Amino acid sequence: MRAIVTGQVGVDKGPYLEAVRMLARENGIDLHVCHIGKMMYDEAPDVPAGRILNLPISRLNTLRRAVFKEVLKAAEEHEHIVVNTHATFRWRHGLFPAFDFDQMKAFNADTYITLMDNAESVHQRLMKDHDIDHTLKDIMVWREEEMLATEILANILRGHGHFYLISRGRTKQTTETVFRLFFKQQQMKKVYLSFPMSHVMDLPDTLAEIDRFKADINEHFICFDPADVDEFVLHTLADRASQEGRATIEVPAAEGPTTLRTADVLQISGDIMGQIYARDFKMVDQADMIISLVPELPNGKPGLSSGVERELHHAFEGGKEVYVVWACKAHPSPFITETATRVFKSTEDAIQHFRQKGYVRT
Repeated sequence: MRAIVTGQVGVDKGPYLEAVRMLARENGIDLHVCHIGKMMYDEAPDVPAGRILNLPISRLNTLRRAVFKEVLKAAEEHEHIVVNTHATFRWRHGLFPAFDFDQMKAFNADTYITLMDNAESVHQRLMKDHDIDHTLKDIMVWREEEMLATEILANILRGHGHFYLISRGRTKQTTETVFRLFFKQQQMKKVYLSFPMSHVMDLPDTLAEIDRFKADINEHFICFDPADVDEFVLHTLADRASQEGRATIEVPAAEGPTTLRTADVLQISGDIMGQIYARDFKMVDQADMIISLVPELPNGKPGLSSGVERELHHAFEGGKEVYVVWACKAHPSPFITETATRVFKSTEDAIQHFRQKGYVRT
């Protein structure tokens, strides 16, 4: 197994991938991780920490090629290897690639992943650990540049189906998902989890039901959870603060609460909405099937959001298997039943069906 993992500065890929390595070790698998940034600093001890992009572009390129030669040697010595790198850099040299195509071709990765995180958490790490002048808008742009460059590279070298977009998650690391992508794809189906989000934020019982649904499905599948990056909350908080005349908002982030300027968040509201739309569809596309929970709301109506409906229809048109857990007394409409592969009354019924199909072996 060979993998390339990219992600913008501030995602903190290094510790995350070390956690994946430890998980592999617990499962009896020797996973070697090459951290390109660290290797470049080791190769150039005269460069102060955080200043490597200040080097002339010619030296930077030479340094990167020298380091990747070591990666290619390591790939011959280790059956399972992951390269932690960037796909792009945007610095005083402008926007430029962070890899050499011929070396990527020689490495011949099986899997390409772009790791991402909430903008507020990336901002928090940049302020704490990096001397990088940036705005929230920069963070949104850098994320898209990493995603696009990595996906293009994967599609050229390996064809469609080898690129994955993975979110770290607001409250948990999704290391199990990455581990399974690396080593369990032949045994486990890939699932996009679909459920209402924005209009159930103030319904604790419904949120608990959704959490149980996600935990039950995640026990048996490789799951992509759209809530692992939930920046709609930023937009909601900033919009409310603007109406109340507050110049700042405090939001939860990876390392505790952080304060953002209301105007800065409102500036990226369009980016948040656009990226949610595109990202969720991309995560549906990278799955084998979609499993959607439609809970019953306290008013007795189905918790069927427009987002869930669009995801189900997108999966249906994309030829995916479409499964719906309709946990409501009301009957589902034809717009659900006519596009679903199967509709269940409970998550338990769904898992029993998947067990009969051979998707679940326990």
